Amino acid sequence: MNLYLQTIVENFNQNNLPADWLVVDFKEFSKEKSLFDYQQKALENALKALYLYYEQYKENKSAFYRHYQNNGLNQDLSYNIKKESKTLKYLLEYDKDYPINDDKISFEYFINRMSFWMATGSGKTLVIVKLLELLGYLMQNNKIPKKDILFLTYRDDLIDQFQKHIDEFNNAGHNITINLIDLKQYASYKQNPILKFGNTLDVYFYRSDLISDEQKDKIVNYKNYDNNGNWYILLDEAHKGDREDSKRQTFYSILSRNGFIFNFSATFTDDRDYATCVYNFNLARFIEDGYGKHIYISKENIKALEKKQDFTDAEKQKILLKIFTLQAAINKQFEEISKISNNLYHKPLLLTLVNSVNTDDSDLEIFFKEIEKIALGNGNKEILEKAKEEIIAELSSNEAKFEFEEKQLNQNLQEIIQNLNYSDILSYVFNSSTNGKIEVLKIPPNKQELIFKLATSDRPFALMKIGDITEWIKNKLSNYEIIEKFDNESIFRNLNNN
Repeated sequence: MNLYLQTIVENFNQNNLPADWLVVDFKEFSKEKSLFDYQQKALENALKALYLYYEQYKENKSAFYRHYQNNGLNQDLSYNIKKESKTLKYLLEYDKDYPINDDKISFEYFINRMSFWMATGSGKTLVIVKLLELLGYLMQNNKIPKKDILFLTYRDDLIDQFQKHIDEFNNAGHNITINLIDLKQYASYKQNPILKFGNTLDVYFYRSDLISDEQKDKIVNYKNYDNNGNWYILLDEAHKGDREDSKRQTFYSILSRNGFIFNFSATFTDDRDYATCVYNFNLARFIEDGYGKHIYISKENIKALEKKQDFTDAEKQKILLKIFTLQAAINKQFEEISKISNNLYHKPLLLTLVNSVNTDDSDLEIFFKEIEKIALGNGNKEILEKAKEEIIAELSSNEAKFEFEEKQLNQNLQEIIQNLNYSDILSYVFNSSTNGKIEVLKIPPNKQELIFKLATSDRPFALMKIGDITEWIKNKLSNYEIIEKFDNESIFRNLNNN
């Protein structure tokens, strides 16, 4: 993939920027936080791209697009109206902004955008908040046009996180204060703006997946917020790749047709996002530069659980024991690390994704039944030894290397696995010292989560989160006592605190 915009800005010497474009300190965030070098680099690249588009090319999309072409862009990134008619039909109402030629709309009319390809955990939100500060300064000093700003992300908890970072930024005493406003208050706020003191930047926010072409309770019609296309829009993971999301990407483009889009994500799939990527610090870069965790992807095939007729009960048990052996070994290693410091690593978590939930003999049901056998003490010691043997053989192979690195796995993990027994699996996987029946805990108002623990333990070992637990309780757990638990509305949301 070619990251043309990053190449363009990195070939542009920052010393060529006028001094009054270099006023914002990209490092300082709050008393507790400063931006890493790579986060500052993302902002420096964004600043240079804004200078090129607004100062050098005076918002001339055709000229800016030719600059891309002069720097190697030869892909046809046009939108095909016929092939993508269901998602692009909304552009037909704006034919002056998106002229059609041979059933295509040239990508040059969408060139007012930049993307940030940044790994999960790399601190995208800090970069977004500092980018808001930068936009505020540039607008207030007439370096870029004054436009409304809209922040969009796809989950309520991400909006909550964004608001917390804004509060932290505001409390740090910067020259600018960011004022967050729900998008649904846009019309009323414009008519009756709140009296502000000091240097304040208004930023509207909303759930990206609630932007639509219709108006309902929480769903908003993009046309009601058109603002003549004069938005600076910041997207945080505001894409999933389905048809509905493709429609929303069209809405974002329309809303910012006379403004600019800043798209932040850990994963991109569209060549247009790669072409306009102003800064790449994806997972590979994140790890290679020493910020991320070492990642190893096992070559073991655990899909045997899906092939329900082809594998014996012993083979299915071996698959589960491989998983639990690894989990127990990693938890045991974490226990040793915690003796040095509690801050060196987080408590390991096993995440299992399944394809089927409520069908007969579903993936989730098979997984649950195998867990139950081991919990009750019906595991076979010979199968456990075979599972350990196969894991150790894989981990000791010359091909067992971390992703994005040439490093071999630590021998210590293999030694821990070698010495594991069923007692360790009970302790480090089931949080129990003895075998026992599985008990089911349910939070009354919560229709998506079930919690599991052994009767011999006071600590849960598993959380199930599915679309609706009602059918599972009725059809799969009819022989279990369901215990109601009232102390928390969502275990899943608070996993990091457990």
